[in-house]
Amino acid sequence: MIHQRKMITINEELCNGCGQCVPACAEGALAIVDGKAKLVKEIYCDGLGACLGDCPTGALKVEVREAADFDPDAVTEHLKAQGREVPDHMPEPESLRLNAPKSPAGGCPGAALKTMTPCGQANIPTAQGGGSALSHWPVQLRLVPPNAPFLKNADLLLTADCVPVAMPTYHGDYVPNRVVLMGCPKFDNQMEYVEKLAGIISENDLNSITVMEMEVPCCSSMSAILNEAVKRAGKSVPTERVTVSRTGSVLRTVTLEFDI
Repeated sequence: MIHQRKMITINEELCNGCGQCVPACAEGALAIVDGKAKLVKEIYCDGLGACLGDCPTGALKVEVREAADFDPDAVTEHLKAQGREVPDHMPEPESLRLNAPKSPAGGCPGAALKTMTPCGQANIPTAQGGGSALSHWPVQLRLVPPNAPFLKNADLLLTADCVPVAMPTYHGDYVPNRVVLMGCPKFDNQMEYVEKLAGIISENDLNSITVMEMEVPCCSSMSAILNEAVKRAGKSVPTERVTVSRTGSVLRTVTLEFDI
């Protein structure tokens, strides 16, 4: 079915044919043809832009246009034919996804802003290795307003939400003295994330940002989202990117520099 949805577009004038975007696309939607990156088929592209951060020239963009539905079954066949690994779980076509309405702040008790004192912080049994270091609520990026009081002069921990599940040392090594914001760059609205983060960066004198992503491609676009948010805010913040393996170890930590 043809309808309006997000799709990757390629500026051939900017593309230098380096090919870095090809392995970055877990669905195999991109290929180098005649020295330029090309979209192989619309049905292979999920439109979520995990490849954006791997293009050194900025030739890749996400735009909304008429396109055929993303087809997970076709992607699986395509990847197998190429001898490439099929991602652990393939998302449903965008037309079948359920977009739950956002709860207004105050409409749900779980969305109420809360800064926790040490006595009020969440706790877990000591047999599991210690207590929670979480200092505020909520933690979902979609629910935190840019003017939340705990964001002022904060050290931000922007986390893809699979990271804490995989990483047993997340609370002990990364959460203390940081403000946690979590989200899924694969299934949530990326432009909503960009706008929210741009507002947070603009309105608060953040000390630092640590962005944590999984090694899997579907989780690796959080830093690209942050990059776009920094550009919109026109305000740079010292930033590190931490990449975590599926077994919970830190694969690499790098300093990110943004062009404003």
